[in-house]
Amino acid sequence: MVRVIIYVLVSIFLAICSKVSAQNNKESFCDTKEYTQFDFWVGNWKVYNEEGTLLGTNKVIKTTNACAIQENWESKNSDSKGTSYNYFNNRDNSWNQIWIDNKGESLVLKGEFKNGVMTLKSDLIKGEKGNYRNKITWVYQENGSVIQEWVRIGENGKETKKLFKGIYKK
Repeated sequence: MVRVIIYVLVSIFLAICSKVSAQNNKESFCDTKEYTQFDFWVGNWKVYNEEGTLLGTNKVIKTTNACAIQENWESKNSDSKGTSYNYFNNRDNSWNQIWIDNKGESLVLKGEFKNGVMTLKSDLIKGEKGNYRNKITWVYQENGSVIQEWVRIGENGKETKKLFKGIYKK
């Protein structure tokens, strides 16, 4: 009888240990493939234009309390500052960004990561000179830098204006 009790207690103990070990080895939900597609942008960056002039700094962090990436931009040449939150929406399999700056401007983008490029676009915006969308792309480079381009595109899908091109270097 004592052996049976010991056997049962040891079995229960091993089952509990096995379950705890399995839970500890589980991949975090925020570390699954889709949620890590934009991790190449995480880091402390100096951002330059194509001529090599420093435009500003950007601290991009992976949040610990949500499946999101937070951007913290500061311009070197103006008082422009802003923050964005970037997240993968598993309901519609899209990447999303909400940008807010210190001048009260905001931008909402939606898109996807495909063939190594993160592409996010705004909904159609009514403009004085015609309707347009904002389109921003991020491309990781083999040397560890990231190139970000922000363009305005017309209703026909063609680029009408380049708004920003930044080369991110750690």
